[in-house]
Amino acid sequence: MSLRFYNTLTQQLEEFKPLHDNVVRMYTCGPTVYNYAHIGNFRSFVFPDILRRWLRARGYTLDHVMNITDIEDKIIRDSKAAGKSIDEFTSVYTTAFLEDTATLRLERPERIVPATQHIPEMVEAVQHLTERGHTYVSDGSVYYRISTFPEYGKLSHNDFSGIRAGARVDVDEYDKDDARDFVLWKAAKEGEPAWDTPIGKGRPGWHIECSAMAMKYLGDTLDIHTGGVDLTFPHHENEIAQAEGITGKQFVRFWLHAEHLSVDSQKMSKSLGNIYTLRDLKERGFAPEALRYLLASVPYRKKLNFTFDGLKAAATSIERLRNYKLRMETDKFPDGTNAELISRTQAARAAFDAALDDDLNTAGALGTVFEYIRDTNTAMDAGQFPAGNVTDALEFLDRFDSVFDVLKPSARIGGLSDSEVDALIVERTAAKKSRNFGRSDEIRAELAAQGVILEDTKEGVRWKRS
Repeated sequence: MSLRFYNTLTQQLEEFKPLHDNVVRMYTCGPTVYNYAHIGNFRSFVFPDILRRWLRARGYTLDHVMNITDIEDKIIRDSKAAGKSIDEFTSVYTTAFLEDTATLRLERPERIVPATQHIPEMVEAVQHLTERGHTYVSDGSVYYRISTFPEYGKLSHNDFSGIRAGARVDVDEYDKDDARDFVLWKAAKEGEPAWDTPIGKGRPGWHIECSAMAMKYLGDTLDIHTGGVDLTFPHHENEIAQAEGITGKQFVRFWLHAEHLSVDSQKMSKSLGNIYTLRDLKERGFAPEALRYLLASVPYRKKLNFTFDGLKAAATSIERLRNYKLRMETDKFPDGTNAELISRTQAARAAFDAALDDDLNTAGALGTVFEYIRDTNTAMDAGQFPAGNVTDALEFLDRFDSVFDVLKPSARIGGLSDSEVDALIVERTAAKKSRNFGRSDEIRAELAAQGVILEDTKEGVRWKRS
């Protein structure tokens, strides 16, 4: 099966190939750094991580750009409230975001580009739009006249033919049905950051930031643009109007949008107290890879309902995967090779690949992995899994983990407490008594990774920190 993605622009599943050579030029809308990113935000970032890993597995190389929005309405509002400069305020949350992405094992895009470092490119983009007759000035601000772009609405598939001429909006975010001329460059206001430029003193509107930076690094036409479904309109619609208004060329070939995440079947909101960050989950004792697994387990175009039971189930699934890998690496197997198991492994790999080729069907890919684990565990229990089949099974597991990346336990910040060490030792003793030596060995390895050395004595287990 060829690699296919659902393209929001065409509303169809389409075969994907890069426009130029073997390089995928991809842009991801990054965070607006006015607070810590929450788990709903991270669904929009785990998805392109899975995407880029699978593109690479399929032989492509990546030129991937992600922006950091570090100048915008909410940032100005909250930095003022905090009594900090824009740079002081945003640097805290930029650093936190990058730390969280590393903790979630998200690969760094080839370029991470802060908006405030690209003001000249944004000014130049506004100048080009003015030269082509797409703008007008009102009260010192520059607006995009959307009536000059007849294709406006082609991404969101809304009919904006009845828009009110001259109606305009100054804020960065607005209602999904509220099509108006939008601001490209905001005239300077007292107490707000501003730049002296050829188009006047002021600051960029949010929408021009992404268009300018995407074209600077990736050229006139991108292969893939990703983001949350909430960005389809107005942000991505405006990106198209800006970029194509400048170049006259198609801006993005494939638009891929991740669906919303809800919490206990409700929209996340401060009033409900159901907004969780990665840091919140870690404080509750959940490993970061459990959240990564949960966010990746439901295909990106389907809505995902977060529950703590679901997060616990994700942790249990990871434990099952790790125990299987440990069994493969430590059990004694009979000599020889089983031809049927060779075919079973090949079929599992083909099904895994086909699922991810089909618009990143992560649920289908995971289903294939667990069916394979069930079948091969049954063969091992019956003594019918020879040593000659181990390498193929581990290679299949490695292929899975090259995309999902959950098998390696995360290092615990600050290490284990004494009580946590004691609890694991109790669990290990119980595992040995029940002859679950795989789990016993796994606990010893986990403790060793945390700098805890065990010594089995006649009096019991002693331990010390290395």
